[in-house]
Amino acid sequence: MLAYLNKQYKLQQFQPAWYSLFINPFYIIRKALFTNIQKLAPHLGGGRLLDFGCGAKPYRSLFEVTEYLGLDMENPGHPHLTEEVDVFYDGKTIPFENNSFDAVLSSEVLEHVFEPESTLREINRVLKPGAMGLFTVPFVWNEHETPYDYGRYSAFGITHLMQKSGFEIVELHRTTHFIETWLQLGILYLYQLLETRNKYINILLTTLFISPFNLLAVVLSKILPRNHSFYFNLVVLVRKMP
Repeated sequence: MLAYLNKQYKLQQFQPAWYSLFINPFYIIRKALFTNIQKLAPHLGGGRLLDFGCGAKPYRSLFEVTEYLGLDMENPGHPHLTEEVDVFYDGKTIPFENNSFDAVLSSEVLEHVFEPESTLREINRVLKPGAMGLFTVPFVWNEHETPYDYGRYSAFGITHLMQKSGFEIVELHRTTHFIETWLQLGILYLYQLLETRNKYINILLTTLFISPFNLLAVVLSKILPRNHSFYFNLVVLVRKMP
């Protein structure tokens, strides 16, 4: 029973249902990110998919593909002890031949890449002509996985970077608007003040002290005017250019 609950709790961290607002201090940002990835996932088709920077493969269930291969690199700021990495690489050369994959997913990875253009060109190399890619990057968030946290991206910055690296933008979405972003940042601050090393105590603290603010953010996001100039993430659907 405990194993099942732990599995469900882990799932709700990245694919939150409505009730996750009672147990997930990052409900606002994760719900918006998941919703946008879920919407665009079918565009990646059903062939061979590379999950670049896969970690625990939190979005694996969204893709119906013939092969789902997770690639990551050893990073002291992000240990992979409980994750599902299929192949590790050296951070420079992806260990596959040209035109090996039909699609690529890379979520919340590029901010940890010091030379993103060269990395994107390497991803481009292993994709087949016309292959689709789905990338997510942060615009607003605190430093994390330090010291391997190198950048944040505006819509214009990621567009320029993708085009320089051999991709064309098919769709681009901002995940949240001003009031959601502002309230989630306040929740992050509060959670970091309360957080302990015990996961179960953290869940209890979230239920008692964080969930009311999650609920407030949901309500205010529905009734206040939307302003998309201040947002958490960009979700970008791209195509490999000929």
